[in-house]
Amino acid sequence: QVQLVESGGGSVQAGGSLGLSCEASGYTYTRKCMGWFRQAPGKEREGVAAIYTGGGSTYYANSVKGRFTISQDNAKNTVYLQMNSLKPEDTAMYYCAASPGGSWYRHDLCRLTQNEYLDWGQGTQVTVSS
Repeated sequence: QVQLVESGGGSVQAGGSLGLSCEASGYTYTRKCMGWFRQAPGKEREGVAAIYTGGGSTYYANSVKGRFTISQDNAKNTVYLQMNSLKPEDTAMYYCAASPGGSWYRHDLCRLTQNEYLDWGQGTQVTVSS
């Protein structure tokens, strides 16, 4: 049974930093896309960042480029999201997600669209105060 467990959310003042972690378990394949999404109250869920676990290619939403960094530790089956220069508009529930994958999966299949992902974590809250 696959499982994604996020951790690291919390509250911070604008301009501060937070780091999120997503530990994946139960996967039998290494090539897939791992993404971070967020959903603020009253808004649709949006893609924030994604990483191709087979080679490390990364993808970011324009709103977080230059501020957020997604990375991975394959030995720990963990994906990270380092968030710097946080803004109040970054306040949201952050979700980790995993796409289908396997030896066939290529980096160019990695997207920031929800329907590309199969498995989701329970979410972790990030609150940025002004």
